[in-house]
Amino acid sequence: MKTVIRQEKKFLIGTTDRYRLNNCLEQILTPDEHNGKNGYIVRSLYFDTLYNKDFQDKEDGIELRRKIRLRVYNPKDDFAVLEIKQKEGNNQQKRSLTLKKEDALEIIKGNYSALLKYKEEFAKECYGIMNMYLYRPKAVVQYNRKAFIAKENNIRITFDTNVIATESSFDIFSENLNMYPVFNKDNTILEVKYNGFLLSYIKDILDNVNKSELSVSKYCLARTISLNYLYI
Repeated sequence: MKTVIRQEKKFLIGTTDRYRLNNCLEQILTPDEHNGKNGYIVRSLYFDTLYNKDFQDKEDGIELRRKIRLRVYNPKDDFAVLEIKQKEGNNQQKRSLTLKKEDALEIIKGNYSALLKYKEEFAKECYGIMNMYLYRPKAVVQYNRKAFIAKENNIRITFDTNVIATESSFDIFSENLNMYPVFNKDNTILEVKYNGFLLSYIKDILDNVNKSELSVSKYCLARTISLNYLYI
């Protein structure tokens, strides 16, 4: 099991600023090893309670809230990562566990007993939470991500583009998901993640970017049709 605790800030930036910032960060930070030319794919299946409590907690700005998701980086992967992300004050705690593909498929079908195969306490906790609160698959979100890393303070800066989603099919291993855009293709979600404080030279670079802070979540964007969520 992996645990990460850090602060996260989200910003909206335009295409010109993304290219300019990208070129700058390439000179001073370490590119993620999976970046390639255009970054890499992130695809997540989000779970929520029967009455969409996690969605509503985000909408209402509840201080203590969580998200449960199953994530892959390529539909051809033979594994998936189960994550619980919890907001606690200014910090975000993310705990994750790698699952075999066959177990991930069982969880997608609602058979959470597949988690009991794993010895980690986190697996048992997920089993208890998802059964007790009647969690069900709700939406798949996919986007392109390009990431840059500074080892100091566990700093990670990401550009997320081409955000698409579906609420009609939950097989994250499918290569033929019928997905639709839920975010303006001309905009980029810039995420800045760090422990404690952001190094001053990185902060100075970001301060020169025309950006506006976001509180929106990709999961909420993905619920556009069923819950009539409007991004303003």
